[in-house]
Amino acid sequence: MRIGNGYDVHKLTEGRDLVLGGVKIDYKMGLLGHSDADVLTHAVMDALLGAAGMGDIGLHFPDTDDKYKDVSSMMLLEETMELLEKQNYKVVNVDATIIAQNPKLRPYINAMEENIASVIHCDISQVNIKATTEEHLGFTGREEGISATCACLIE
Repeated sequence: MRIGNGYDVHKLTEGRDLVLGGVKIDYKMGLLGHSDADVLTHAVMDALLGAAGMGDIGLHFPDTDDKYKDVSSMMLLEETMELLEKQNYKVVNVDATIIAQNPKLRPYINAMEENIASVIHCDISQVNIKATTEEHLGFTGREEGISATCACLIE
């Protein structure tokens, strides 16, 4: 068994869709990034890659490569799983937290869990996603950005 952790953060901006866990969230702003800037999926990817000792998403999917411009992070998660499966790794569980003052994410969490479980080839019971605010403190509390953290176990 191997454990990994991941973290990602992106700035909120107008004129972009807000996508978390492959789910489009109804909100006035989205996240700025080279891909779709899905911080949740990026944190999951980094946790999985870290657990497998395979570096991070910047190594595999650099933001200097136009191939990844505006790409769906769920597609990048699929490619991440292909890398892990080539080494015979399977996901035991994923536990992630999204840190955002707004929007309220509870209505979207089940869909996020379903999306991620589907792509990482495990049962939805092996994926747990939470959301929290920072009580108006820091950059997330001021609604300047959204961050996510993830821990995972693979075997």
